[in-house]
Amino acid sequence: MSTDQVLLRRGRYADSVSLMQVSQTVGRASGVEAALVAMATELNLELLAGQGFADPGTDSANDLVIAIRAVSAEALTAATQLAEELLDAPRGSATTGSAAEPAPRTTGQAARRYGPGLAVISVPGPHAFTEAMDAVEAGCDVLLFSDNVGLEQEIALKDAAGRAGVLVMGPDCGTAVVGGIGLGFAHTVDPGPIGIVAASGTGTQQVLCLLDHAGAGVRAALGVGGRDLSEAVGGRSARQALRLLDADPATTRIMLISKPPAAGVAAQLRALPLTTPVSYALLGPGQPDLTAATEQLLAEAGLDRPDWPAWPAPATEPRPGYLRGLFCGGTLCDEAMLIAAGQLEPVFSNIPLRPDRRLADPLTLQGHCFVDFGDDELTRGRPHPMIDPSLRDQQLALALADPETAVVLLDVVLGHGAHPDPAAGLVPLIAGAGAPVVISLIGARHDRQDFAATAQRLHEAGASVFLSNAQATRHALSLVAAR
Repeated sequence: MSTDQVLLRRGRYADSVSLMQVSQTVGRASGVEAALVAMATELNLELLAGQGFADPGTDSANDLVIAIRAVSAEALTAATQLAEELLDAPRGSATTGSAAEPAPRTTGQAARRYGPGLAVISVPGPHAFTEAMDAVEAGCDVLLFSDNVGLEQEIALKDAAGRAGVLVMGPDCGTAVVGGIGLGFAHTVDPGPIGIVAASGTGTQQVLCLLDHAGAGVRAALGVGGRDLSEAVGGRSARQALRLLDADPATTRIMLISKPPAAGVAAQLRALPLTTPVSYALLGPGQPDLTAATEQLLAEAGLDRPDWPAWPAPATEPRPGYLRGLFCGGTLCDEAMLIAAGQLEPVFSNIPLRPDRRLADPLTLQGHCFVDFGDDELTRGRPHPMIDPSLRDQQLALALADPETAVVLLDVVLGHGAHPDPAAGLVPLIAGAGAPVVISLIGARHDRQDFAATAQRLHEAGASVFLSNAQATRHALSLVAAR
């Protein structure tokens, strides 16, 4: 019989990414049925109640909740001890040599004491604006990992950054490379002369990995947030990031990446008077896909384009039915839809290319459909699917069991911050699949998950595997019989 425990740690703060990782580790412990380690925000308290846990008795988002359900008292005790150990594990600290000096309590205080630098902000969306503005006003560049930040707040924050002469990357900036260091969901890539500015997280990851397999090094990758090239935000951070890279003598070529941008904003950015050559990967109807744009950059830089790694399954006849795309990356989902829309109609999605193609329920299959499991709607109260792909894996099982499914298209994203072994949950599902599975495997040669070994495992289970998301999409389309 299951047993529950809900503990409250008043005034104990930890960032959301760390708590997601603790929840995931505790949830995988022996005998644990459910685990939630999170700040007591309104959203997390609702999630706690939805999982059947008792009310922890707090109305302060500054308190930390540890909620665990296990099959026995012994398993519960062991899991609770594990959670406490993970929370107490040292994460590094800075000192000035004075043991009596209290630690800074805000980002701004830290910047004013030790000097401004790059502030990485990862707190719940309603609190992210305050922390980020504090950092900007203290002279820091900001990587704002947090999502669910309001549009007006984003504009105000980027206007303040422009006045202060600093850069805001984000909100919802999931990927960056700064000073040779990957931040967020990034990859192990070699240094080089190419700079990237991107209103896209997984789009950046796809290009980083293509460049890595081509032997082309990267100077920096500056994510500016998925809304930056919208009409409302107007490319505020993209404009500043392009100028920063243009002023860097070690950057000899720049690529600007975006999910479908506002046409006027894209035109303004193309017209910027920059001295460094700029290549463009601005997704949209009639525009090059990310692989084609990267190949063009390589050609313009005088670099050879390799044969992109691919492990296609044995050829089969096209099957009647629907294409189901299940993605962790929003830009990869956008790219796949743009390619598929020319061949399949209608294409439904929770991030549709047309408003009348929106799925009523992103967890219910409907015709040809593409679901972005990293969308805000599906990540509230749960880890991003690149950290914990369990929800996407559950939907994969449903799609493969549906007799109307002709083929399933997936992305699997490796690198820093991503699941240590995303293939583990997929292999048994693919091995017993009744429909073909096609995978875009987004990984660099030296990522910790081992790109080549992961590709081989997925291929041996029966999947077709491609480094290029565009190639994977076209292969999946070739397996769907014309209706």
